[in-house]
Formats: sequence, structure tokens, C-alpha cells
Amino acid sequence: MSFTAKDVQALRQATGAGMMDAKRALEESGGDFDAAAKALREKGLAKSADRADRDNSQGAIAVGRGDGVAAVVQLKCETDFVAKSEQFLAVLDDLLQAVLAGQGAEAVADKVDDLKVVLKENIEVGTIATVPVAEGQGVDTYLHKQEGRGVNGVVVVLDGGDDALAHEVAVSAAFSKPKYLSREEVPQADADAERDTLESITRAEGKPEQAIPKIVEGRLNAWYKERVLLEQPYAKDDKQSITDLLGGATIAGFAQVYIGS
Repeated sequence: MSFTAKDVQALRQATGAGMMDAKRALEESGGDFDAAAKALREKGLAKSADRADRDNSQGAIAVGRGDGVAAVVQLKCETDFVAKSEQFLAVLDDLLQAVLAGQGAEAVADKVDDLKVVLKENIEVGTIATVPVAEGQGVDTYLHKQEGRGVNGVVVVLDGGDDALAHEVAVSAAFSKPKYLSREEVPQADADAERDTLESITRAEGKPEQAIPKIVEGRLNAWYKERVLLEQPYAKDDKQSITDLLGGATIAGFAQVYIGS
């Protein structure tokens, strides 16, 4: 089976291989395009294993809603240049649609492998978070973008609140990046360790013994406030907490993923 220069070019575009590698693959496959592409992909994946330990803290985030579910997904890579590329963002969208359809990351595993070959970076699926949504609940999926790629995705689902209120909570969370929804979610061991640290600091400052418990409690509350969404100040009015903003509504579901998290 013969092949032409156009076949070599088409194979290069499909696989990201160099001209000589594409030509050699076509020669070895007797001009069979699919066989040549498969061989180049396998060789590329073998090389990509050497990149598996390289830092891939860059990437992009996507959010969306499906039938009874909202989701935020992350695709990781090494550079923001790759994270903004059309190929990368197309696979990110495929990942989001697969998750919304009830499938896992394995649904796009081949496409992720292809990205590794073409873009020559350590690319992998990152965090995937889904939140169930029932009829009548307030919902918002908020995505903060930088230079064409999502970098901070939030999902908020409310009982007793509408979509507009869910949006305000989501925007505030995008700004404050809480680690937990409520104080009850904070690991007790972390809170105990922080309390011990604060007590040591307070004693070292020479505070009166009888005042130490109250000072420590105040500082511990401030520590919670930095980490817990319900206790954080509302981004548009720091005199209100998120709990104040919610009024009688409650957060039924919350998820957040951002680059670097």
C-alpha cells in the first residue's frame, strides 16, 4: 500500500509526530494510516511514562448541569499554554459531559492518552465532584476564567433558596476558597492542634491566665472563619456572613475545585 506526502502530513496532524517519524510509521505499516497512527501512539505513550513524575499543577476547570446532577471537573497539565489550547479544552468538555451522563473518567481515557502524545506533557484527570440536584432546589454553577480557561469552579445547591441566591453564594465561595462547608466538617484533630498552638502563642504573649481561654476561643473562631464557608464573610458585604446571607435557606450541596487545589 503506497502513501503520499499528504498522507504523511495528515498523520502528523492526527498524532503530533514529527515528519520523519510519521513517514517511517507509514513505511513500516505499508501505508496503512490507522496502523501507523496506532504505532505512533503506542510509542508516544511509552515516552509519556517518562513524564509521569513531572509537576502538573496547571490545567483547566469546567462546570455544568445535567439531569439531576451538577458537576465540576478538572483536567491537569504542566503549563498554562497547553491548558488554554483547543485540543485540551475539547477533552475537558468531553470529560464534563461524560461525568454529567453518569460515566467516569475512564470514558475519556483514550482521549487523555492522545493528548499526552500530541501535547507532550504530563496530562491527567484531576478532581471530579458531583452534586445531586432535586426539583425545586436553587442551583448555580459558577466558573471563574483566566485567558480563556476555567481556573475556579463552584457548584452550590440550596434548599429554600433560588438560583440567584445560589449564585451569590457561589461567587463569594469562588473568592474565599473555603476548605469546608460547615464547622462540623473540620477534622477534630486539626481543630485540637490549632487550639493547642493558639494557647501556646497566647501564653507566650504574657496574657493574664484568666483571660487566656476567651482569647484562644476568639482566635480559634477566626481560624474557622478562614476555612468554613458558612462562617465566612459575604464577598460583597463583609458585615454579613454567608449564614446571614442565606437567611432561612440551607446549603444542600457544595463543591469547589480550582487550579492549585
